Amino acid sequence: MNAPSDHTCIVVMGVAGCGKSSLGQLCARTLGVPLLEGDDFHSAGNVAKMRGGIPLSDDDRTAWLNTLAEQLQAHADGVLLTCSALKQRYRDRLRAAVPGLRFVFLELTQAQARERVAARPAHLFPVSLVASQFEALEDPSGEPGVLRLDATRDLATLCAEVTRWVGGVEVLP
Repeated sequence: MNAPSDHTCIVVMGVAGCGKSSLGQLCARTLGVPLLEGDDFHSAGNVAKMRGGIPLSDDDRTAWLNTLAEQLQAHADGVLLTCSALKQRYRDRLRAAVPGLRFVFLELTQAQARERVAARPAHLFPVSLVASQFEALEDPSGEPGVLRLDATRDLATLCAEVTRWVGGVEVLP
């Protein structure tokens, strides 16, 4: 296990089905920081909309992002948050809460995301919403503190890359 740098605060982000929760669990354990599942903080109304196949609007996400920002601030000594963080303004809202916040962007194709979401029928997010996630996604490449990874690689490799990156080692795409 590698020791995290002081105040390791990371958001594992991407569209539904990219593996945020799976990678988040492994990385949080490896880095020795608490894990916050962003989906756990959605309002009942947001959950009902998603279960009903209705994409969330920016307005729907505002209170959720504010709650996530508060959670990040409450764990400023170190935390790993899973959150789609699809738009730059969402990421900027989270960055405002914790200066130096970093993002791990798990990238995959829409077909790969649909396949993965279809394989988890008990999840709150239906396959019908995958396209809306790609429509909303603003690629974070070029923003400060972003590591872009191929979501189709195995979890152990992805976690090792995140751990190296947190430790200050450059990770090549």
